[in-house]
Amino acid sequence: MNPTDLTELKNKSATYIEDQQLILAAKKDPRAFGALYNKYFEQIYLFVFKRVQDEAIAGDVCQDAMLKAMHNIRKYEDRGYPFSAWLYRIASNEVNLFFRSQKKMFTVEVEDKHLKSVMMEVKIGQIEDEDDQEKLIKVLSNLKPEHSEIIELRFFMQYSFKDIAEFYNITEANAKMRLYRILDKLKKTWDSKA
Repeated sequence: MNPTDLTELKNKSATYIEDQQLILAAKKDPRAFGALYNKYFEQIYLFVFKRVQDEAIAGDVCQDAMLKAMHNIRKYEDRGYPFSAWLYRIASNEVNLFFRSQKKMFTVEVEDKHLKSVMMEVKIGQIEDEDDQEKLIKVLSNLKPEHSEIIELRFFMQYSFKDIAEFYNITEANAKMRLYRILDKLKKTWDSKA
């Protein structure tokens, strides 16, 4: 094991131990959840903001997610994944609830390079063709929100399969299988519109 890997492992262990102590304290006294809130609010806020694209709404949705986490902290069980994965799932559910309540479409901010990486992975269209990129955006916008989310996590936010697995509390193999099934559906949809 090289020194960088060892340092990363020590940092993960320290974070894990610290989180477990904070979680235990919050389970005994909900006011102690404030330490977890302070530690994770910013990263959960950024996660939500990327989806809703509005600071005020992101703040409200993130606040709702953190409140829900605080009220349910006693139900939290350590299953070997980082505590943040549990928070991300709650935040993701809150974003989906927001969109359903507003009857709005799930939107994803994409850069050309991310579209191109999806096109290369699925082997669709001409990568430099703007019309094909627009077509891909339309196909992506017609996916179910939970399917868009996996594509966004992998291609637009650059999450590893390990990160995606932690986010959904599944194995890496299941994360890969879910993504590739969605990409297969995307390709079939693309081909049917050709």
